[in-house]
Amino acid sequence: MSIFENRLDELEKNHRQLIEQRNRTGWSNGVWTRYVNPVLTAEHIPLFWRYDLNPESNPHLLERIGFGCTFNAGAILWKGRYLMVVRVEGNDRKSFFAVAESPNGVDNFRFWERPITLPEIEGNPDTNVYDMRLTAHEDGWIYGIFCTERKDPAAPATDTSSAVAAAGIARTKDFVNWERLPDLRSESHQRNVVLHPEFVDGKYALYTRPQDGFIDAGSGGGIGWALIDDITHPEVKEQKIIENRIYHTVKEAKNGEGPHPIKTPEGWLHLAHGVRYCAAGLRYVLYMYMTALDDPSKVIAAPAGHTLAPWGDERVGDVSNVLFSNGWVVDEKNNVYLYYASCDTKMHVATSTVDILVDYCLNTPSDGLRSAESVKRINRLIDSNLAYLKKRK
Repeated sequence: MSIFENRLDELEKNHRQLIEQRNRTGWSNGVWTRYVNPVLTAEHIPLFWRYDLNPESNPHLLERIGFGCTFNAGAILWKGRYLMVVRVEGNDRKSFFAVAESPNGVDNFRFWERPITLPEIEGNPDTNVYDMRLTAHEDGWIYGIFCTERKDPAAPATDTSSAVAAAGIARTKDFVNWERLPDLRSESHQRNVVLHPEFVDGKYALYTRPQDGFIDAGSGGGIGWALIDDITHPEVKEQKIIENRIYHTVKEAKNGEGPHPIKTPEGWLHLAHGVRYCAAGLRYVLYMYMTALDDPSKVIAAPAGHTLAPWGDERVGDVSNVLFSNGWVVDEKNNVYLYYASCDTKMHVATSTVDILVDYCLNTPSDGLRSAESVKRINRLIDSNLAYLKKRK
């Protein structure tokens, strides 16, 4: 057997073992149960995306196209299968989307044969696309709203980093063929936009995140709410902030909607990311809130602090100290599968149930915004527990 064949056999063996590895539950706080193994990494990418497998043109079996990250995936339960539309980033720093599929939602994720071929907008091609939120809308389409990034045309020629962000919109019915719609028109940068799954007052409803700049929120920020008449000619004419940034909280620097909210009898369950400043830079965590069933723009519950934060090995990666999610799935038994990325590098899964998450949102104390209020909240719980334990004896 040749060196080429030996190396190929070893690559195929290691790849197969990685994909077929069974996952198992680990840490749990009763709200979420984390699984031990990442569900998707750059090593899961098919070998035939990375290597020229022809011994004549690649006798040393060198990797020709390198990838570093699989992260920030939209998710959906489709035809009984768990799908993630994953942001894949190559060594060339360009991101694109690809579908990975699992039979059970916690392991055995396999990429489809080809990445998604996303149509470009004629005359204004995307430099980079990423972080697609998936929404199966009641109009019958599955929409993907994502960030499209382009060089700032107003920047000097010597400035090679200034960018503008917009919300790109595409829709599909099979995850292979995508129709590209016009980008969302807005007066502000929009990097985190999510489509509500139902019409509201006969219109498409969006959760937005207006910013003054590509990175800095400036006078903007917060999770916004906007109604648009026509998804094929999308324009934000008016928007209101329904979830503000707040000083000295997990969302003081930025916050943004994650996946589209989950409908429950008690209200809409929301997952969002919050960003705060710290000595290490920016720290991204996940938090939750709920809005009214009859008015998805009205917040009715807001538990204090984060629901998940970078933990253990999740703190290490391409961009340290970051958890981010734009995808979750609810199955027919109301189990919730939360797909989240650590450090812009790899995908993980944590599970819960709709009932538990509603309980968490409605019965967890809100943020008192001062240290003294935090102590009062703890003491109230201590008093209640001591009284119960005394009674129990």
